[in-house]
Amino acid sequence: MTSDQPRTGGRLGRKERAAQTAATSTAGPALSVSNLGVEFFVGGSWVAAAKHVSYDLMPGKVLAIVGESGSGKSTSSMAIMGLLPKNARVHGSAKLAGKEILGARPEALRKVRGEGIAAIFQEPMTALNPVYTIGFQISEALMTHRPGMTRKQAKERSLELLRLVEMPDPLKAFDSYPHQLSGGQRQRAMIAQSISLEPRVLVADEPTTALDVTVQAEILDLLRNLHTKLDSAIILITHDMGVVADMADDVMVMKDGDVVEYGPATQVFGEAEHPYTRALMASVPHLGLGEARAEEETRRDDSTAALRLENVSIEYPKRGRVPAFRAVSDATLSIQPGEVLGLVGESGSGKTTIARAIVGLVPIAEGSLRVAGQDMVGVNPKELRAVRRKLGIVFQDPGSSLNPRWPVGESIGEPLELAGRDRKEISQRVEDLLDLVELPRDFRNRYPHELSGGQRQRIGIARALALDPTVLVADEPTSALDVSVQARVLELLQAIQKEKQFATLFVTHDLAVVDLLADRIAVMQHGRIVEQGSKEQILRNPQDDYTKRLIAAVPVPDPAEQRERREARAALLAEQKSA
Repeated sequence: MTSDQPRTGGRLGRKERAAQTAATSTAGPALSVSNLGVEFFVGGSWVAAAKHVSYDLMPGKVLAIVGESGSGKSTSSMAIMGLLPKNARVHGSAKLAGKEILGARPEALRKVRGEGIAAIFQEPMTALNPVYTIGFQISEALMTHRPGMTRKQAKERSLELLRLVEMPDPLKAFDSYPHQLSGGQRQRAMIAQSISLEPRVLVADEPTTALDVTVQAEILDLLRNLHTKLDSAIILITHDMGVVADMADDVMVMKDGDVVEYGPATQVFGEAEHPYTRALMASVPHLGLGEARAEEETRRDDSTAALRLENVSIEYPKRGRVPAFRAVSDATLSIQPGEVLGLVGESGSGKTTIARAIVGLVPIAEGSLRVAGQDMVGVNPKELRAVRRKLGIVFQDPGSSLNPRWPVGESIGEPLELAGRDRKEISQRVEDLLDLVELPRDFRNRYPHELSGGQRQRIGIARALALDPTVLVADEPTSALDVSVQARVLELLQAIQKEKQFATLFVTHDLAVVDLLADRIAVMQHGRIVEQGSKEQILRNPQDDYTKRLIAAVPVPDPAEQRERREARAALLAEQKSA
């Protein structure tokens, strides 16, 4: 069935779909891209963003396009759909089921989009229209491409699609606005809209990057099941090699706009030929391969702890009609000097709230909190200023945490200036800190926008260490970085921590990173610490059901191992459900 044939009912029947699939398979690739190039007109000249991209995507197959930021993976895929800005030009060929779509007229592309090729974008909150309900947006897509479909039929089909993507309450979701759904539910709604017309090709652009690891696993299971049911070909754009190992049949690796490697997933993972691919694989944290540490002592001497929480509860106060909310309940943990504690859990579990309380940004409702010997309950402003000199904070997004109007040398030196150090001492300390984070000293005169993400994060680390803190709080410090940059920043942080021996609270949702860095782990769920202990105890022998689900959901960058983990996770979920 071609894209311009009307259809008034629901989705194709099984026999009709099988006939279409057989016909498409006989005809050849669902999508054939040849010598695709993309250029942008910037600063008076054309700059190449993608060069000589070629591949054939067969029906029912998954092609993963991987690479770091700026490699051209998203640009080359958006070019096929005609979704690039006006300062772009595209050349080459892209044939959808044998029909050229590159350079097609806008009205022809509108017919192709949705039924021929559809997209799942990285951030559903920005891709979905905030002023329309989920049901209206799915129905709109159906009725636009199916002129004979009534509003009642569109609603029935929309609810069917929401059930297909396993939305918890399809009827409620249908009448909800995007902001009323969780991140995972918004992504399911976007997937429902994308598959509403049963496209031949589905472009999934970082579909799980913003999601928690358990929600990510659910979305990947969903994509895998839909892919099997609909027999759609999928282009999976990602930098997460665990997701690639979980989903892909073939892998294409891009660097600086060029395709440097292309082949079956097992071959690329097992026998990568290009040095960049091998370096990319080596940079990926792999759960289970972290350095083994000695088991902790049965009794810990909390009197020597650099940071200690005992039965801490934290509440956000009532605001207008919004009632007070208890974000953390009865949390107890401690960190010794030189120790790294990984605080893990999903979004909303209370991890960042604890980090904010430690640095004095959120008051304690109940319990005891001592930081570097100072009781933080009822602390006055003078005492708080003194204790903050013993605290360092590394934020998740270095771009927004650095002052864009200051050279980075001033940002690094600001804590020293506030502590009353003289200008000569500050200047020398800034240079020493740049040496420590392995950046050239002349970087002190650059502005944040002139640095890469990894370089900005190094500046953030340098600033956090300016006053030689007793306690370092690192809140998702590498989640916004490319995998190879993340690896370098983690190695740097690990080396500095071993040298300086400060206590570190490492807040993250990435268990593979925790396996690499942490001595001990605390697991949070719904504001409570459900399990804590040594790294070996938590990751190799978890006791709590939530911890088991969290660990089972982490994808690993090895197709064979990931297949085994996926089967084990399915068995675990079935066992916990029956119990």
